[in-house]
Amino acid sequence: MNFYLAYILVAVLLFSFTAVFALMAVYAERKISAFIQDRLGPMETGKYGSLQTFADILKLFQKEFIIPTVADKALFLIAPVIIFLAVYMGFVALPWAPGVSPASLNLGIFYLFAILSVETVGILMAGWGSNNKYALLGAMRSVAQIVSYEIPAGFALISALMISQSLDLQEITLRQGILTDSEVIKFLGIVQVQDIGGILAWNIFQAPHLLVAYIIYFIASLAECNRAPFDIPEAESELVAGFHTEYSSLRFAFIFLAEYSMMFLVGIIGVILFLGGWNTPLPNIGALKLAAWTTGVAWGLFWIMLKTLLIVGAQMWIRWTLPRLRVDQLMSLCWKILTPLAFICMVISGVWKLAVM
Repeated sequence: MNFYLAYILVAVLLFSFTAVFALMAVYAERKISAFIQDRLGPMETGKYGSLQTFADILKLFQKEFIIPTVADKALFLIAPVIIFLAVYMGFVALPWAPGVSPASLNLGIFYLFAILSVETVGILMAGWGSNNKYALLGAMRSVAQIVSYEIPAGFALISALMISQSLDLQEITLRQGILTDSEVIKFLGIVQVQDIGGILAWNIFQAPHLLVAYIIYFIASLAECNRAPFDIPEAESELVAGFHTEYSSLRFAFIFLAEYSMMFLVGIIGVILFLGGWNTPLPNIGALKLAAWTTGVAWGLFWIMLKTLLIVGAQMWIRWTLPRLRVDQLMSLCWKILTPLAFICMVISGVWKLAVM
């Protein structure tokens, strides 16, 4: 019985985290967009508008859930649940701190690839089940976009996996902790007797081509989330609201929750594979053991949250800065630029592992 209670507790904690994060992220995005556009954003509900998102959620809970007469009822009802669950279940495999992982999987990255691909099915179900031309066009655009950008994102992640020599996300993070004298950035000729750790142990510094791989992954992750400048599946000027045009009430809230949860998820995956995960960026310098002093469960949670939230902030900044791409531009960027570059990074990782490391 205690075994099942532990699983229920973990599930509740993860759901609570995604819900609270989505509420805070919506408020933050409103304020960031207001700052970029030289306005104030929400100001009336709560101090500085801090309760505006809570008021919006209460409004959604009270709205009637309408099913279009010509919709495929079964597909229409289950699609938001599948979209949310696909993203929500991805949080299970993440290493949040040293020894803190809801499910310790030795194939963690494969699990994430598999479970996140289910979201595409849910989006297609939402568009098709709505029996609405705008929703169907939005769903088809989204599926084409997500499937295409999974290729460069996958190659970029494989580049990091080849350097880490593991598919276990916790082990990948551990290997970006402390560098010994035999592992310290050999291409720079740096050799130190003692462990230095810190930011130099991160994958993007152990193998500098992984910085390019991470940029490729970050761009592809924006497309995976349907975020600007890759938000053509939800282009308001063309498709009303895209695949969720017909949704209202709680099911619309689930789709919205899945989008913001996906932003955090793709951000934290990049942090784990490229930016040291929960490891501290502070190095050991002589008698100052900064890396050793800023390591532990509490510090691990702090560092991984800080890094991920900075990435999410960058996603929001880009949304309110860059214009939306056309469909042909989006596909050209994927297949003509990002995919070849990501493949080259993967080849370099193989050569680097054999020749340099």
